[in-house]
Amino acid sequence: MTPSPLAARLSIPSGPLFFPVTAFGPDGSVDLDVYRTHVRRGVDAGAAAVFACCGTGEFHALTPEEFEACVRTAVQAADGRVPVVAGAGYGTALAVRYARLAEAAGADGLLAMPPYLVVAGQEGLLRHYREVAAATALPVIVYQRDNAVFTPESVVELARTDGVIGFKDGLGDLDLMQRIVSAVRTEVPGEFLYFNGLPTAEQTQLSYRAIGIGLYSSAVFCFAPEIARAFYEALRTGDETTAHRLLDGFYRPFVELRAQGRGYAVALVKAGVRLRGLDAGEVRPPLHEPTEDHVKQLAALIERGYALLEELEDK
Repeated sequence: MTPSPLAARLSIPSGPLFFPVTAFGPDGSVDLDVYRTHVRRGVDAGAAAVFACCGTGEFHALTPEEFEACVRTAVQAADGRVPVVAGAGYGTALAVRYARLAEAAGADGLLAMPPYLVVAGQEGLLRHYREVAAATALPVIVYQRDNAVFTPESVVELARTDGVIGFKDGLGDLDLMQRIVSAVRTEVPGEFLYFNGLPTAEQTQLSYRAIGIGLYSSAVFCFAPEIARAFYEALRTGDETTAHRLLDGFYRPFVELRAQGRGYAVALVKAGVRLRGLDAGEVRPPLHEPTEDHVKQLAALIERGYALLEELEDK
């Protein structure tokens, strides 16, 4: 399939996709200096793209002014080396506003998250995302999860929509995703991007890769980029032995720890960033911090993960 002009604009090089946490200072305000350092370190560590102010970045907790400042800072930190994609969400009017703020801040694309609260039908969802896509010249990736679940026919319509270049799945229904990929491939010429957007996507990426979805989110990259890159390279080169050892020795225990608390898909990642030496602050309400015991377990797991990486490098 040939890339569309917008898809080509958001050309993503090889490597993990980086979803940075948003740094907050002791008084709870956004700390742009720490955030800049976090993004720059991620790009230096081999991120293929920066997804700023998305789920891991606590989009829900940011004011429009904070959002624009963070996106602008991420763009500056990336310095053109990789694309920067910004989140956009809530109801249609606010999603459009966030999209325009992201464009003004220099973002290269948008991750359009589910609309706030309502459970809408397919017609309403299509109208919502079409209006978001029409609001800017930025390429848009639609994020399926929670209250935004699509039929294959609706994703075909999204793929035909000017500005929509991709689809990120946070639902985890592989049968539905196979039918979506097949329907779009059959009905829409040109390239359409797909992403595995489940929490700790490495845990499911072997299955997603089997249905043709090679791009995936990596929250682990925020605090253990070497482990995330090693897993990515194992997938890229077909080294399933290494992939399985990392899954068994690091990712599965991490997912099991993440399941110990609500909101840990963000809070535990942010704790990991702090454990690795960068004080990105605490999560904002309504999220809450991991317990002291869970943070200790995370520290031990990170240590074991890097020990496993050394073993794999020495083999």
